[in-house]
Amino acid sequence: MNHADYSAYRSLLISLDGRVATVALNRPDTMNAVSDEMHHELSRVFHQLADDKNVSVVVFTGSGKAFSAGGDIPWMEEMAASLPLHLDNLRVAQRIVMGILECPKPIVCRMNGDAMGLGASMALMCDIIIATDTARIADPHVKIGLVAGDGGALIWPQLIGYAKAKEFLLTGSAVAAPEAARMGLINYAVKAEELDATVQRFVDKLLAVSSSAAGYTKLAVNLPLRQAVHSVLEISSAFEGLSMLQNADWKEGIQSFKERRAPKFNKD
Repeated sequence: MNHADYSAYRSLLISLDGRVATVALNRPDTMNAVSDEMHHELSRVFHQLADDKNVSVVVFTGSGKAFSAGGDIPWMEEMAASLPLHLDNLRVAQRIVMGILECPKPIVCRMNGDAMGLGASMALMCDIIIATDTARIADPHVKIGLVAGDGGALIWPQLIGYAKAKEFLLTGSAVAAPEAARMGLINYAVKAEELDATVQRFVDKLLAVSSSAAGYTKLAVNLPLRQAVHSVLEISSAFEGLSMLQNADWKEGIQSFKERRAPKFNKD
């Protein structure tokens, strides 16, 4: 098979096995926290996979013990100090979400560990989500003084309804994978030793059906989500920018995170 060239990616590890492509977030020393470089690479990879005629199924996972800890704090601090950088990253974030939702290849999330913030948003945008039963899923933006702007406000209500979504988004609380599976946030939570076999079972099922039929079915099902990107995601991203650029709570949230203490937010 003459696959596209994926050798230029530095923070993502792309491996190919027949008609299956595996995309691994590859910063295990940071729990796969998303850096500026990874953010830009994620905005390209799913569009490239969409155009690769030799790929029928994509597996999305993390290297090491976590799926992703979310945004890398030093990178987020850079954004807070630069409006042009922040605006650029808002556009990049939209391309990531649309890349996952518009890719005509089914994407199976192999959630090998915790998925937080942006990591949770990306995982939950996938088509089939299989997690280890020890993984936790959370969008803890509010805990560091930020709006849940990178996809959480879009995808959580679609998966589990507004009441439960607001419970987790407004408190930043984590949900354990088994409970996430019970409420429909993810598909399955399995023991770590069963993760690969379970992912492979679904990959095999997806390879057995018509690729074009599966692709168009995915696009049809995702239509409301793709439409919501241009409303919910745009406004939540803008609100996140406001909370980052004009709110002292963000600085306190980051400082308390670094000092491993409870934040003291302004109550005025």
